[in-house]
Order: sequence, then C-alpha cells, then structure tokens
Amino acid sequence: MVGISTLAFLTALATANAQLGQPIFEEKQFSQQFYDNYNLLKHIGGNGPYSDSEGYGINRDAPASCEVSQVIMLHRHGERYPDPSVAQGMVGSFKKLKASNKTLVGSLAFANSWETFLDNPDIWAEETVSGPYSGLLNGFHRGVVYRSRYGHLWNGENVPIFSSGYERIVETARRFGEGFFGYNYSTNAYVNIIPEVADQGANSLTPTCFTGNDSPTPNLNNLTQFAVAAERLNRENVGLNLTVSDIYNLMLLAPFELNGRPFSPWFNVFTLEEWITFGYYNDLNYFYGTGGGPGANISLPIGSVYANATLSLLNDPNAGKLFFSFCHDTNITPVLVALGLFVPKNDLPLDHVDFHSIYKSGNFVPMGGHLVLERLECNATSQFPKGTYVRTVVNEAVIPRENCQNGPGFSCPLKDYTNIVQNLTVDYVTECQVPPEYPQYLSFFWNYNQSTALNYHKGDIQAQTGLITWDDQPIE
Repeated sequence: MVGISTLAFLTALATANAQLGQPIFEEKQFSQQFYDNYNLLKHIGGNGPYSDSEGYGINRDAPASCEVSQVIMLHRHGERYPDPSVAQGMVGSFKKLKASNKTLVGSLAFANSWETFLDNPDIWAEETVSGPYSGLLNGFHRGVVYRSRYGHLWNGENVPIFSSGYERIVETARRFGEGFFGYNYSTNAYVNIIPEVADQGANSLTPTCFTGNDSPTPNLNNLTQFAVAAERLNRENVGLNLTVSDIYNLMLLAPFELNGRPFSPWFNVFTLEEWITFGYYNDLNYFYGTGGGPGANISLPIGSVYANATLSLLNDPNAGKLFFSFCHDTNITPVLVALGLFVPKNDLPLDHVDFHSIYKSGNFVPMGGHLVLERLECNATSQFPKGTYVRTVVNEAVIPRENCQNGPGFSCPLKDYTNIVQNLTVDYVTECQVPPEYPQYLSFFWNYNQSTALNYHKGDIQAQTGLITWDDQPIE
C-alpha cells in the first residue's frame, strides 16, 4: 500500500468490503452534530413556544435503583397571545411601517402582504388554540406525557389541581388534567382556583411583596444591537424612522406569531446577533425586574413561600403523591431563586451580553415551562445507601445541585436537600411585610376544595378571577 493515493486506498477498501458483503459506510451510533446553539427558541426569553432546557446529559428517567414516590410540579401557562399593554406597542410599531405608504423592500418586503394576528383585541392575553405550538395543545400534551411517566403514582383516587386565577392559566390546568386523567378527569380531579389577589397573603401561587423592588431597570439603549437593527432597516426603507423601541416591538411579533402559527417571517428580518441581544434583554428583565430573578430583592421572600411548602410535602409521608400547580412565569422565577437554581455568582451586566451567565430565561420559563421536584425511594447499591432522595427537573432537564449531587442519578438525599432549602429561604411574612390579617402560610396543599365544580367552564371566567376562593366560596 506504500505510495497509493488516499482516494485509491478508499476505493480499494470499499471494493474489498463490498466483496465481503459488508456495508461500505455504516450508520454512526451517535451523531456528532448538535444544532442547539442555532435554535432561535433559545433567544426569545419567555415570549415564545416551549423548548426543553439545555441539560447536563443526565437521564430523565428515574435511576435504575429508584422509583419516584412523589411528584410536585409548578407549570407556566401554555403559549398565548400578548397581553394588551404589550400588544398595543407591537401594533403601534407595525402601523408605523404601513403608515409610510411605501412598498417595503429588503428584509421587510414580506410585510406588504403579511396578515397580522393582532387585529382582534378580544384574543389578546388568551391561550392560543391553533398551530403546532398551540398553548392548549401544549397543556394537554404535557398531561399525556406525565401520565405515562408518573401514572404509577395514581391509583384512581381524586387528585387536586391548583391554578392561579388568570383565565389562560386555568385553561392550561384543565387541559393538563384532561391529558393526565383522560376520561376520568371530570370525576377524579379537583380544580382549585387560587385568586391572584394580594389579600391571599402566603396562601397563594402568586404571592405579593408589600415592599418595593430596588434593583436597576434595564434599558434598550444600553445594548447597541437594537440601534444597529434600527439603522439597517431605516437605511433599507428611507423614511421609516424606526426607534430601538420599534425594533423590540417588531421582534416580539416573531415569537408571539409562532405561538399561534407554524411559521413567522419576522424571524428572518433580524440577524442572529440581534436575536441574541433580544434574548439577553429579556434575561435582564427577569433578573432585575418584576420577572422575579435573583437581581430583585423581593424574589427570595416570594419564592420562599412555595419552596418551603413543597419542602413540607417532601418530608410528609402522609401527603399525597401528585401535586400539580399552574401559574405565571414570574411566579416560577422567584421559586428558582429560593431553591438556589440558576443564580449566577455575579449580577448580569446591563450594557453587553454575558455569554457565560447561567441565567438564561429561555431555558427555564418559555411558554409552558415547568419546574418538577421528584421524591425518589431508592434501594441500596454498591455506591449509594438505601434512602429517600430529591431530584430537580426543569423543562425535562435534570438539574443537579452544585452542592448536593451525591445520590443516584446525581440526586440529593432528602435530609441534605431539606437543610439546604431551609438555609436558603427566608420568612416571607416578615421580609415582605404581609399584613397580619392576611394568611400567613400556604395551606391549600393540605386543605383544598374537594369539588369538581371548577373542572369545566360554567360561564365565562373573568381574566383576573378574584371572585372565587380556593374553597369555592365567594369573597365577602
């Protein structure tokens, strides 16, 4: 073979293999290509369709020596249309394009014939019902998948489902219940609607902090890519005079359109650099603002309510096995803070993208995002003792604790998990100055309405349900 060319050698090898009846090129067992970094769903914050979280390569199934004995889930509503305040800004910026009375060219040429999805204000803030990313479909699908995964925990007993009071959240909870319980949903589930009102105090999925947030406010002008996009589009279509706020509003059209349609041409208007900046700006809003991230002083006490309540469930052998709760994205992010998850060592910079930060909102609060706590009962192995362990799952990725991963499948012993959470959390009532006449602790996990009356619509639910308490009694 000395002196033979590479091509001649490969030809000879292929011929020999063919003569022996062996395939010339066998399929690889594992692909060597990964495209996650190019998926724009990771650069739209919490505005668009669900995507699994980037994980650490840990098997989602329970470790071989273990069985899940309790599952506690906190789930964001599914894909939706924008809230009115956001939709109005989007509509205003799009009208600015049309008001020029020019035929748009370049990257905006499609907008000459594009049909908006925001022409009916009655659907603003509602769950989407069409397209492959439909919010109601998402909720139902998660219920079906979790019935397959956790069905062994249900033996036909009635199970409570807890939902905060916004209509889209109630609808997601109901669709999840239909997917999980199937035809039994109408008789084996108790939907409990927890009003989104401040006087629920600690007995809430949406606790209010009565002290102010003293964190900085992110500014679009501090991230140069928005100005670069404005300059580029204004150059393509002279006279548009788009501002950085217009750019942000037009970018919002892409994920929100995708929530109800299979495709959005708005994704192609902007560059990858601009989408990365868009995603990071949303990270900043979660981190510092009302989004409930670790940069806001009110997040830890708010998140401590749910963190401590679920800690009691995990340690209560007489508690139920299935706890499904539904709320907003900004009610999940404080819980992550209280559990010590996705908390960077340094605050996020306000003037440039921090590519190395672990705080990426698209990973943990997309539409339909969910946090799951699993209690594991594990047999002894050569490596681990018999015992009870806790595993944390965020959007189907197992998230090992940095300071406690010494259990099967990198789980954490329940005793150690308990000590960690107790040391992380603070007293919500004290820190948030909750009025003494409001509930001082979360009780609905143990004291819930055992009625199916709210499982289905009985007339319209108000967008902000404040007239029904957790026990189905009218507020005086």
